[in-house]
Amino acid sequence: MDKPIALTRISENTVFRKGDVFVLFGELFGRGYATGLLDEARRAGMQIVGFTVGRRDENNVLRPLDADELAVAEERLGGTIINIPLMAGFDLDAPAGGPTPTDLLSKMTLESWQTDKVDWDYVEQCRDIATARFTEALSQAMAVLDGMVAAGRNVFFVHTMAGGIPKAKVFLVVANRIYKGTGPRHMSSQTLLESDMGKLILQNFDDVSANTFRHLIDLSAAIRGRVEASGGQVRYTAYGYHGSAVLIDGSYRWQTYTNYTQGYAKMRLESIAEQAWAAGVKATVYNCPEIRTNSSDVFTGIELPLIPLLLALKKENGGGWADEQWQAGQALLADGLTMEDVFHKITDMQASEVMRPFYDFSAWPMANSQAQADLTIGTSNEITQMHRDSKFMLGDLLSGLVVEATGQLIFGESSEPSGPVLWLNHDIVARRLNASHTRSKSTDPMMADDVLSLAREIA
Repeated sequence: MDKPIALTRISENTVFRKGDVFVLFGELFGRGYATGLLDEARRAGMQIVGFTVGRRDENNVLRPLDADELAVAEERLGGTIINIPLMAGFDLDAPAGGPTPTDLLSKMTLESWQTDKVDWDYVEQCRDIATARFTEALSQAMAVLDGMVAAGRNVFFVHTMAGGIPKAKVFLVVANRIYKGTGPRHMSSQTLLESDMGKLILQNFDDVSANTFRHLIDLSAAIRGRVEASGGQVRYTAYGYHGSAVLIDGSYRWQTYTNYTQGYAKMRLESIAEQAWAAGVKATVYNCPEIRTNSSDVFTGIELPLIPLLLALKKENGGGWADEQWQAGQALLADGLTMEDVFHKITDMQASEVMRPFYDFSAWPMANSQAQADLTIGTSNEITQMHRDSKFMLGDLLSGLVVEATGQLIFGESSEPSGPVLWLNHDIVARRLNASHTRSKSTDPMMADDVLSLAREIA
């Protein structure tokens, strides 16, 4: 992409109705963007179907969910789960009796990993085995799903698969230094990417976060063809992250978290959507603002761009409801501190000469730097200490609002999507929230305490 293509309109759902099928392609584990979209599907009365990644037993054999696990997963989803394991990635696959890629990484040490080499021909064998396993399972799952889509129903596929970090101790230590390290504990992300360990992990990110979207589109072709032949509609969406525009010096400017190592896979995800779109498939990647999730908490500082959403709520005419969100935020801070104190730290970080090189969209994803890591992580730690309770902070409150807004925006836009890759920046998120809450205030007011309760559910 030469530049981010922002979603600028607020659309309402005109396609999906009661009895249509909402398919969550990726297991729902906890807080995250998908909960907002699920809320919209439930509100529309759609039939909800999900999948599972399965579980590995003590011998590394992939299995379906057992009865108790399935019951918990279906309750969490609020729908039916097709219990065929769809674990993506090749980090735990290998020829019979051979080491997995994770085993190969586990032999590396903190002293040797930068120069250790892997056998790429062997890794390719593992990758081929994993791809065959995944696509065969997905073919079986699609056959089951086909029988669940009644004639005359529309289908909404939502891709949520992401990640792919191998559980190798050496990588976890390196990642901790890259994403959380300051001063002498800082480590360059570029050093990781230039190593064989880093290159292997990037391939696994591709297989989990991006290539699964292609497999979904390809292997659901029979369902898509049947639905469309009868006059129905099929949509595909995926969650991307490629930075977002937030208020900086009074105007919306693209910025990003650094170093977002998975960024290469997210760009691949975008290209898959573009290719599908060119072939006549309505597939769209929605690049969402940063939120706090179970996985994003690895990246210290990724929550900082959330805080200017409070400014956007006011700029986009949020009125009294926006004021209530400020009050809810203020209630989370320790005695004697104000939201102005928080914004002073955010503004100083944004305006720093250290950060200016990282506002270059065309260079994304950029490697981290010592000064950038020290500033970003240091600011994050300072703002964390400003809270009354580190278990519930501004990032949690605002994450709940972003999840709500992105769910509404994606569900509405997907009726007639305007392109294969769209950015949901803070301006459209704030406009969506303000429109929803200003409209509903007279009959269903959401005061500050209500917002805090909603956000705690996300956290």
